[in-house]
Amino acid sequence: MTQPDTTSLVDLHSHLVPGVDDGARTVREAVESVKRMAGEGIHRMVTTPHIRASLTLEPAALEERLSDVSRAFDEAKAAIREALPAVEYLRGHEIMIDVPEPELDDPRLRMAGTSFVLIEWPRLQVPPGTTRVLEWIVDQGYRPIIAHPERYADVPDNPGILSRWKSVGALLQVNYGSLSGRYGTAAEELSFRILEWGMADYLSSDFHGRSGLRIYRQEAWDALAERDNGAVLDTLCRINPSRLIDGLDPLPAPPLASEPRLLRKLRGMIRRRGERVRGGSS
Repeated sequence: MTQPDTTSLVDLHSHLVPGVDDGARTVREAVESVKRMAGEGIHRMVTTPHIRASLTLEPAALEERLSDVSRAFDEAKAAIREALPAVEYLRGHEIMIDVPEPELDDPRLRMAGTSFVLIEWPRLQVPPGTTRVLEWIVDQGYRPIIAHPERYADVPDNPGILSRWKSVGALLQVNYGSLSGRYGTAAEELSFRILEWGMADYLSSDFHGRSGLRIYRQEAWDALAERDNGAVLDTLCRINPSRLIDGLDPLPAPPLASEPRLLRKLRGMIRRRGERVRGGSS
């Protein structure tokens, strides 16, 4: 496989603002996590702490939350700039859509202050009426990016919902870990199918910045070996995320070359066995 330039990758989903959610806990941990990201070739990132959409309907509570995140983000950014001056560390949020009509006018909620918003459905379940919610967000002038669609429990049995989401203007962000089996067989299978259908817009880490957790960038690329001439990864890991930071829509990703399911499962078993052997010898 001809791989894209691994020194200019961009990540759009992580939890590296210290002490504000279930990600990095301290500034030191955030800096160390960003160092690990840079070691994977990721030198631009929009980190995305969790926030509930319902909070956007409570102005005082929202301002308190966003101000807390801003203070932690600014402290981490200063430390990251000193330790890693070549890294661009930007901010967004991963917004859990627990109400159907969130207010997204505060630029701190959006990805690097653009019109793009990273969203997730509650409890990794798809609630009723998601297409209407997405239409409402688009009508307000925003571009919703659905985080890790492959991980929702009911999507593998109802993959047509992905087409409905895309038809109303939503974008799809697949996790690296899904391609390497991190979230189980169903998520792994669906993540490959999304790439084969050419429906993915971004690949990102969803890295939570804790010691012992993995970024899965290399494992995902290994899982795509021999099936991508570099165009898929270049589009999803570099071109489209860079365009987002510039406020531009993603380019269509070329479909990943298809592979028989049995062969893919066999490759996955061999790959994971090799990872266990390497892990055991370290």
